[in-house]
Amino acid sequence: QVQLVESGGGLVQAGGSLRLSCATSGITFSRYGMGWFRQAPGKEREFVSFIIQDGNAFYYADSVKGRFTISRDNANNMVYLQMNSLKPEDTAVYYCADHTGTRITDRTQYKYWGQGTQVTVSS
Repeated sequence: QVQLVESGGGLVQAGGSLRLSCATSGITFSRYGMGWFRQAPGKEREFVSFIIQDGNAFYYADSVKGRFTISRDNANNMVYLQMNSLKPEDTAVYYCADHTGTRITDRTQYKYWGQGTQVTVSS
């Protein structure tokens, strides 16, 4: 049974930081690139960040570049998202997912998803 479980969300003031974690099981984790997406109320789920299988390359949405850092631990089947200098517009439910397709920014190219973790940034 495949499971992806996000944690680490919460309420933080603008300018603050949070570190999201995604624990995976049931997949051969090291074989897949991993992505983070987010979905704000009334908006579509959008790409945030992606990391390749060995962790040596990563990509970010322009809106988070320079503030967020993605990383992974293949020994423990974990992927992380360090979020600094948070802004109210970062408020959303954040999801991790395993990439099984082509375009890394396209949510349809991911197979398994976690249930999400809420991040709320107050101004």
